[in-house]
This record gives sequence, C-alpha cells and structure tokens, in this order.
Amino acid sequence: MKRYLGTLAVLATLAAATPALADTLLVDRANEKPAGALPVRGQSMQQVQSQFGAPSEQLQPRGGQKRQWPTINRWVYPQFTVYFEKQKVIDVVANKADPNEIGPKPPIR
Repeated sequence: MKRYLGTLAVLATLAAATPALADTLLVDRANEKPAGALPVRGQSMQQVQSQFGAPSEQLQPRGGQKRQWPTINRWVYPQFTVYFEKQKVIDVVANKADPNEIGPKPPIR
C-alpha cells in the first residue's frame, strides 16, 4: 500500500512540474486591444487613410457580379484588415501576430 502511495506522490509531483502548454488565441489578443485603435464601422476610405495612413496592401476587390452582391474592397494593415462596401467600412479583422497564433485564415488573394 505504501508503495502505491509513493508512486502516486511521484506521479503527482511530475505532473505538477510539467510546463503548461497553451495556444495563443487571436480572440484573446483582440479583446485586449483598445477599441479606438481600429477603424469604426461607417468610416469612409478617406477617413481610414487619414487616420491610419496608406495600407500596406490593397487586395483585389471581390463581388459586384450582380446588383445584390456589392463590391467589397479590402485593405491590409500590419495589425488588421479593413473591409469596405461602397467606400464605407463594414468590418475590421485583426491579423495574426505570428504564425503560431490561432485565428482566422489568411484572406483569399
């Protein structure tokens, strides 16, 4: 009986000594950022460009094949990607900080 308790104590000590492995989630990092650090829904392209500067990349527009499908423009900044419909911000998505971070898939090019 003492042998089993000794083994159990050793196993418990080893389990406690093992470093905890955790994934870095994009959601956690996005919740930490202040709301003023991102473009706001409804801002124009000119307002976004004057506040945050020129985007590092402007992706090809998507949509617009039918009247019901408006053209969506996407601007990529180092920390986030801005989605525009008819020159107005409709959404802002945080980019991954590093390749190991779990978050959205990269935008379709």
